[in-house]
Amino acid sequence: MFFKYPQNDECFIWTKHAIEKMKYYGLSEQKLRKLFYNHERQEEGIALTTIAIMNTVGSSKRPTEIWLMYQLTEGKKVKIITAWRYPGVSKKQEIPIPDDIMLTI
Repeated sequence: MFFKYPQNDECFIWTKHAIEKMKYYGLSEQKLRKLFYNHERQEEGIALTTIAIMNTVGSSKRPTEIWLMYQLTEGKKVKIITAWRYPGVSKKQEIPIPDDIMLTI
């Protein structure tokens, strides 16, 4: 499978950590941009001044969630911190962050 690296532009800044997690979880730039503009739920991120957003994907028998954590910069750009898939359905006001991501934040 071929992975296309996202490029920084006038709206988004992609961190190396986010790019590595995109490759690991099989997430594309387009999927994360769509998630940013059309999300089901928004929570306060675990790191300072970050926001975590989520969309449900998958089937009713095997639901999963795609999460995106970002930060707004001074220049009104969106800095993508990390992204991940969560198997199942999480509770509201509880962000299910994997341990490997928690160690790097």
